Amino acid sequence: MSKLMMNRIVTSIIFLVLMGIFASCGIYTFSPRGKSSITSISVNRFGNETQQLGLEDRMTDDIIDAFITDGSMKVVSQENAEAVLVGSLISYERRPHEFTETDEVTAYAVTMGFEVSLKKGDDDSEIWTERFSQLGVYNVGTETEEDAQQKAILLLVEAILNKTTKSW
Repeated sequence: MSKLMMNRIVTSIIFLVLMGIFASCGIYTFSPRGKSSITSISVNRFGNETQQLGLEDRMTDDIIDAFITDGSMKVVSQENAEAVLVGSLISYERRPHEFTETDEVTAYAVTMGFEVSLKKGDDDSEIWTERFSQLGVYNVGTETEEDAQQKAILLLVEAILNKTTKSW
């Protein structure tokens, strides 16, 4: 191979490596990828299609508190909101989760199913709709079913907050 040919190959390789390095450089931002452009949200009182009374109020209050704490969207009345969050508890199941060697239940799992939608405030068109299923487990000796419900609700709140503020 001639010296000229070798120089061209080396130059080409260096050029390609440098292009790869410079092509990977871009604008850096501290904003999460896909950050929502919505700045205000209203959270409608959740519905409850189960026999478990009072969960809809706890869910709604926890979701509102999470949006306030997060601060990425201002919680406002429905008339002033760019987006409206609507949801419902659609299923509830409590079943044994852990047993002793003598088949005594030591922990129960509470599974809660939710259907949640985010709609535009001005025309009620859908931004996203999703079904969530969240699990909360409680130890029979040290916790109550309400503790498991709260664990499942907190997981729902986290999922809704992430879906609404970061990933669409």
